[in-house]
Amino acid sequence: MRYGAAIFDLDGTLVDTLQDLADAANQVLAELGYPEHPVQMYRYFVGDGLNVLIERIVPPGTRENEKELCCQRFSQIYSNLWRRNSCPYPGVNAMLARLQQDGIRLAVLSNKPHSFTLEHVEHFFPGTLFESVLGQRPGVEKKPNPVGLLEIASIMALPPSECIYIGDTAVDMQTGRAAEMFTVGVLWGFRNRQELEDSHANMIVQHPMEIYTACR
Repeated sequence: MRYGAAIFDLDGTLVDTLQDLADAANQVLAELGYPEHPVQMYRYFVGDGLNVLIERIVPPGTRENEKELCCQRFSQIYSNLWRRNSCPYPGVNAMLARLQQDGIRLAVLSNKPHSFTLEHVEHFFPGTLFESVLGQRPGVEKKPNPVGLLEIASIMALPPSECIYIGDTAVDMQTGRAAEMFTVGVLWGFRNRQELEDSHANMIVQHPMEIYTACR
């Protein structure tokens, strides 16, 4: 089956943001005198939105007002350093260009706060490559709730069965399946093959251009 739209997760799928996310989070922890974490641990801390990230990195028993402060400081710090190390994964730009040339429509759905999601996409993928870009928004359930994916399908006037959702985590696979979309798990992101297999990805790929093949 040929799919009409490819919808992508952002962090760990299109863009390698791990170092900048870890640096911002560890700076927040250092300011408050909390223990910092190795960069590689952030592969498992991120992916479920800012509030959950903070919940995972602060010490047990941290008060709610301190968690709120951490969220605020993270947003302030991250807004100044997210361009330092982050960049699209090798092969991603060529894959996106090939999909667009073939008439496959493109969109992004992320659990990253909406403003950061928009900034990242505009910076790393300038122009009108993506028809719809949605991050985590107040009052809208985040992934794995499928509401965001279904909203994008509605914007594109496509049935979910004609859309493919691509991501690097179990949450992404759960979201795509809940929306009744074909799911593709990528191996260059933050998680491993076992997680993607356990979450019943319809397809697992090792190189971005395999996504083009999946859409065809």
